[in-house]
Amino acid sequence: MMTFPAKAATAWQARVADMIVHIQQEEYRIPITREQQPDLQDIRGFYQHGNGNFWIAYMGEQVVGTIALLDIGEQQVALRKMFVHQDYRGKAWGVSHALLTQALEWARERGVQDIYLGTTPQFKAAHRFYEKNGFAEVEQESLPESFPVMQVDKKFYRYAI
Repeated sequence: MMTFPAKAATAWQARVADMIVHIQQEEYRIPITREQQPDLQDIRGFYQHGNGNFWIAYMGEQVVGTIALLDIGEQQVALRKMFVHQDYRGKAWGVSHALLTQALEWARERGVQDIYLGTTPQFKAAHRFYEKNGFAEVEQESLPESFPVMQVDKKFYRYAI
């Protein structure tokens, strides 16, 4: 696993976007394009400042998972872009757990108090994963004003550090 690299960022950015868009469009039939996700066009500029960061799990040159924290101010972050390639899901690989552990450690080290996330209703396995790892469901009305609600987000979670 690595933090999104400064060197060769263009190559990794394309691989990250390809994996994420494939999962969104092909697996979950979410009608969203790469162009509708400006963060995928400039990962470093969008995520890597303040308490934010972006991590990649990879096997060789293949991106197999991603997770990001977006600094939304007031010692709070939004968990974004948590995706794992279908061939690398599950306890046997541990990719999801490793990515989340890395993001939680990063947040703790920086004094972040809350991590929020939004997800879609069809990501049932993700809901179980977040709940099993200490995230509690919250109503949209209780999100910080600075939380970036995506059009597809209908279910929200909070992790208190």
